[in-house]
Amino acid sequence: MKYCQGNRCHEYRTKDRIRGTKGNKHYGTRRRSWFHYGQNNFCSLRCQEDWLEQNADRAINYFGRITEPKRVECDDAWYKEYDWRNGTNHYFVNDLLGERIPITKQQYNNKNIITPNNLSQ
Repeated sequence: MKYCQGNRCHEYRTKDRIRGTKGNKHYGTRRRSWFHYGQNNFCSLRCQEDWLEQNADRAINYFGRITEPKRVECDDAWYKEYDWRNGTNHYFVNDLLGERIPITKQQYNNKNIITPNNLSQ
């Protein structure tokens, strides 16, 4: 059984956290939620936020803090989009260049085609 990793989960006073038998009752940590908070590590957003408040800086420092802004250049800024109102018009869009290139639905669904440069696949 997987339990919530929230560092204060056992302190919240809810009926589903009450454990034990008559005369020996206590509040305990919940089991994880079926809502899949924090990739199945927390029972609620509240517990996830508690954990992040205490551990986010340490985790970011461990995995690598960003010290310079990241950039996406014009040639890498293409993304696929379709007109959801009728679902028939599919496009490659680049907001940086102000371009919109029509493509077929098959090209839209093809995971190998990620830029207009490889439309010939």
